[in-house]
Amino acid sequence: MFVNYKDQANLIFADLHIHSKYSRATSRLMEPRFIAAYAEIKGLNIIGTGDFTHLLWLRTLRDELIKCEDSEGLYELKEGTYDLKFILQTEVSTIFNFSGRTRKVHHVILSPSFEVVDQINDRLRFFGDLEADGRPTLNMSPPELVEILKSISDDVEIYPAHAWTPWYGVFGSKSGFNSLKECYQDKTDEIHALETGLSSDPPMNWRLSSLDKITLISASDAHSPYPLRIGREATVFRLRKLSYFSIIHAIRSKNPTELIFTIEVPPQYGKYFFTGHRKCRVVLSPEESLKLGNICPVCGKKLTIGVKQRVEELANRPELSRPPANFPGFVYMLPLEDILNKVGLETNAGNLYNKLVDKAGNEYKVLIKMTYEEISQIANKRLALAIKFLREGKFSFEPGYDGVYGRVTFPIEGKQVKRKFKTTSLEEFM
Repeated sequence: MFVNYKDQANLIFADLHIHSKYSRATSRLMEPRFIAAYAEIKGLNIIGTGDFTHLLWLRTLRDELIKCEDSEGLYELKEGTYDLKFILQTEVSTIFNFSGRTRKVHHVILSPSFEVVDQINDRLRFFGDLEADGRPTLNMSPPELVEILKSISDDVEIYPAHAWTPWYGVFGSKSGFNSLKECYQDKTDEIHALETGLSSDPPMNWRLSSLDKITLISASDAHSPYPLRIGREATVFRLRKLSYFSIIHAIRSKNPTELIFTIEVPPQYGKYFFTGHRKCRVVLSPEESLKLGNICPVCGKKLTIGVKQRVEELANRPELSRPPANFPGFVYMLPLEDILNKVGLETNAGNLYNKLVDKAGNEYKVLIKMTYEEISQIANKRLALAIKFLREGKFSFEPGYDGVYGRVTFPIEGKQVKRKFKTTSLEEFM
């Protein structure tokens, strides 16, 4: 994994994209107090609020959050002792026609205050029903959305959500575009970042030279507060003074001394890495899919083109390309609960999880900082080895496809997996 920052102090772990209980297919526990409790267990310092466009959720946020006295533009719970800050955030879906096709693109929006949120909602309600879903569908184009947001406040930040997801990503195979310019048109200069999503990682995005000036953001897009979902991907900052504005500055400047690295699940773990057809249990590499004309060999219907194949279509650089100069780094990580299950400890997973987190302080520290001996004493050598190999980038996968998560394999027994990238030890960051 590429990492280019050595200072270990004052790291800020941020998950800038989640949802509330008012989004479809989302847990009823997605409420501020549960989000805060589980985010602290995970090790997050900043979390998005999700869904500020939804009136009932916005009312809840106003009732339960207050401004942070020492962090301008960020919020915290009125009650409780959680050392967690909230950033006002939502996701919206734009639906529009372009070049004879219906396009659907999702975007993340960050706001510096409830006052600005009110202005955003007052404008967006004319383009769709903000109460129908926590992530509303707006009948407007991305340039129109950007123009409205920037007319309200230049401090509002907007960027593509899960950029490569087939149906709703800006580069998605179903309704996306071949470039940011094609999507955002004359407002492209206002787009400073994109969210890579679970099925892509920085090296895949580095293959497009058109993204060299774009900051890569990682976030969970969580629909559940549990640590298996929340914070599974995150963005790590180191800022002189924590505030909404310092976060936005780090994103816009792409300064690797401020935005240090991203936490990524390996992209093969994501649900859309390879091309395939879930109903027929067909999963194919880009090369295999192209030989079949992107048609399912079982039922004859069109395959869901995966992120790997889509990157191959748009890339103008070879695989394993080095990043542009001064690019933030990244590390691979998997949820601890998932690792416990993968090494055969699922029957005692809850108890072991709690013991490990109590010992380390939070889940990130278990995965990053705990020693082999400490993990072995609490769990067993198999888990210790699995975490060791995860830190070293030694793992293999059955790639995810068409909505099916990938499966991880650690070389605990047999031949070890050869790494594609030089790995920097995760202990370096804590």
